[in-house]
Amino acid sequence: VQLQASGGGLVQAGGSLRLSCATSGRIFSINDMGWYRQAPGNQRELVAVISSGGSINYADAVKGRFTISRDNAKNAVYLEMNSLKPEDTAVYYCKVDGKAVRFATNRDYWGQGTLVTVSS
Repeated sequence: VQLQASGGGLVQAGGSLRLSCATSGRIFSINDMGWYRQAPGNQRELVAVISSGGSINYADAVKGRFTISRDNAKNAVYLEMNSLKPEDTAVYYCKVDGKAVRFATNRDYWGQGTLVTVSS
């Protein structure tokens, strides 16, 4: 399973961006799909996660501003980010929990990250 994140860029505070994460390769099943971020000098942190059944959890810092969604037919996950703040500046990574073949063990797969920079 390979993940490709895209959609990052430079935006002014108050602006919006939409991140996409496409999967490719051999995929048997995908469970949770999520977005994480890592700012310089900080640990990687959860932004939002969506289960295969559609249950969603957001980090408190992004509630009301970010929206996560997924397209199960495409095995893709998206993050709509509105009202962006300078403190949202980070490299954003997508992650899925799944397996490539039927009898494998579920594991985490990570994308390469996409940089979001929010200027004040």
